[in-house]
Amino acid sequence: MGWKAIHRWLGLTIGTLAVVLGITGAILAFDPVQQAWQAPAAPDNLSVATLVERVTRTIPGAEEIRHLPSGAIAVFSFDGDQARASYVDPADGRVLGAWQPSALPRWVKNLHRSLLLGDAGRWGAAGIALAVGVLCISALVLLLRRMGGWRRLMARVRGSLAQRIHVVTGRVVLAVLCLTSLTALTMSASTLGLVTLDAGTEPDVVSVASGHPDLPVGQLSMLQNLSVRDLRKLNFPNAADPEDTWKLATRQGEAWIDRYSGKTLAWQDVTLAQRVYDWALVLHTGEGAWPWSVVLALVGASVPLFWLSGVFIWWQARRQAPRITGNSSLAQADVLIFVASEGGSTWGFAQALHDALSHTGHRVYTSALELFQTTAATRQVFVLAATYGEGQAPAHASHALERMATLSASAVPVTVLGFGDRQYPAFCAFAEVLEKTLRAQGWPALLPLECIHQQSSQQFARWGQALAQALGEPLVLEHVPRMPPTTALTLVTRQDYPGLIDQPTAILRFAWPAQGWLERLRGHGLAHFAAGDLVGIVPPGSAVPRYYSLASSREDGFLEICVRQMPGGLCSTHLLGLQPDDHIAAFIRSNPGFALPRTRRPVLLIGAGTGVAPLAGFIRRNDRHTPMHLYFGGRDPERDFYFGPEIRHWLGEGRLASVQTVFSRIPEGGGYVQDALRRDAGRVRDLVAQGAIVRVCGSRAMARDVAETLDAVLAPLQSSISQLKAKERYAEDVF
Repeated sequence: MGWKAIHRWLGLTIGTLAVVLGITGAILAFDPVQQAWQAPAAPDNLSVATLVERVTRTIPGAEEIRHLPSGAIAVFSFDGDQARASYVDPADGRVLGAWQPSALPRWVKNLHRSLLLGDAGRWGAAGIALAVGVLCISALVLLLRRMGGWRRLMARVRGSLAQRIHVVTGRVVLAVLCLTSLTALTMSASTLGLVTLDAGTEPDVVSVASGHPDLPVGQLSMLQNLSVRDLRKLNFPNAADPEDTWKLATRQGEAWIDRYSGKTLAWQDVTLAQRVYDWALVLHTGEGAWPWSVVLALVGASVPLFWLSGVFIWWQARRQAPRITGNSSLAQADVLIFVASEGGSTWGFAQALHDALSHTGHRVYTSALELFQTTAATRQVFVLAATYGEGQAPAHASHALERMATLSASAVPVTVLGFGDRQYPAFCAFAEVLEKTLRAQGWPALLPLECIHQQSSQQFARWGQALAQALGEPLVLEHVPRMPPTTALTLVTRQDYPGLIDQPTAILRFAWPAQGWLERLRGHGLAHFAAGDLVGIVPPGSAVPRYYSLASSREDGFLEICVRQMPGGLCSTHLLGLQPDDHIAAFIRSNPGFALPRTRRPVLLIGAGTGVAPLAGFIRRNDRHTPMHLYFGGRDPERDFYFGPEIRHWLGEGRLASVQTVFSRIPEGGGYVQDALRRDAGRVRDLVAQGAIVRVCGSRAMARDVAETLDAVLAPLQSSISQLKAKERYAEDVF
């Protein structure tokens, strides 16, 4: 069983009980805060003897003094037959009020310690603490795998709101949760009798009556030399028992003192087990360290959030679990498809390929990559592989390469199709490793490696055209992704640009509705979006959404995109035909790898054509006037200078520090955007040397040319685009 399965099933099985312990622990953590503020702490330089003298003057029947973990002093006494417990002011021994161990009902503590089930419940609570510890270890393993190692542990988190809550909260409180689990087990070991804290039986000592009265406390040398700081508890000798002694408990050990002579009759050092228990008590409860108890309360309160988000993630994954329909038997299939997918989305592409090949008459068998093999009937093999974290294989396929290494290559072609996100340095790294491994072993390929960016259905369809040509068959790949819930958006305004012949363009602004917490938890709500995120739009008569980069943020109060007419484009035709008050069905897909972090470092924005849209959104929300420098490339300023008036306005406001424009279809227009970068090489190098963040948006060809140009420009700095990507300072949004 892998770490992911361990984490999932422990969370689902003991999660509810862990929530109970978390909530009660959060409630109990406020006790140390209340106690710390209820009475003054004793000064460290006060001697125990002086404290006893002050207490006995005000409370004649005092029998015990405790130095509480909060620092306050509590005195236990009898007033006639009435037992009393009081806070006292160590400065003068004055009674401040009644003391009670907790302001909370007793059942809250019993629920936390034993689930209200007595000794059996204590064993149960210890078992839950152990399970939480294993959960924490598995969470750390999965977190490092997801984020790509320790160096990227604090990087931005992608995914639905539930996933972001689960991961971000985990990064903050995981260490504390693990610590509370460990300390709970330590304390349970003592409570359940597995570890003995005491040094042994008490020594059989008595005070020797000499006919003299008790020695005044001020003359007891041990109490004179002992600071209250080290005191835990002091028991007075019983007035009715002449042989009774003073019993003193300190941080270092316990002492028994003759009441008449003041001599120390016996001493027992505190055990190592007791010292460990004392530290565990402080770390688990916050007693004696009220700021830490506030931290513990917040962590305890986070447990329900963990559980709810985890259950929601599990439920979503269960709904999206791969279910290949029409699977042939392995022995009879002439085409095999093997899949490596972390989140399950790659299986949808596998199903589309499976269906298309079956439609042309092939017998197709689809399975997970870790089951890679061929048979006598196999004629073609396809591997669809996603990359996880920092170039790793998805968890289920972590040993796939080892299995493949044990197989002998044959003449059957094995074609690899990778899936990933170009915002990450390790884009399709696992697919590349598979490709190199297969070719090194001698497996032939029908097609070279192709990498699909951000699960693009359009790019997948283009790969399908190349596959059809290679197979010589009329193959059509139509991947219909699982559609998230959509929301109706109303067009408010549009700005039209003529563009080139048959390529009109418009900036469309939609009003957006607020949505409830459930939609946001699923990650499809429109209430939270930012410039650079993607809006998915489903045109009428289609089941496949088209994605457009957002030129606005939630704070702007509207949703804005820039749409250019594409030849035969179903969605662009639909959008450009809209008039104010018309509606569309849409949903948000976050694009955290392209988002701008909050920073005072300069920002270099490079865009061409409609690719300026998300960059315009960044500039629009630059309320802090971070130095942003825009390089924009178009064809003709009269036809496709998108956001031109706004850009000039933002320049005047200081939201934009500088702008360089080039237009390729007019005389002396400056060429292409990479030409402008080349001419400004010195300035670009200075900005990068200052730590500039770079964002590029436009066509794939444009992004490639810009990357090549910047690599040449940055060479004198011994820097490169790959290095900037590794530091999360360079990201592309290409189409």
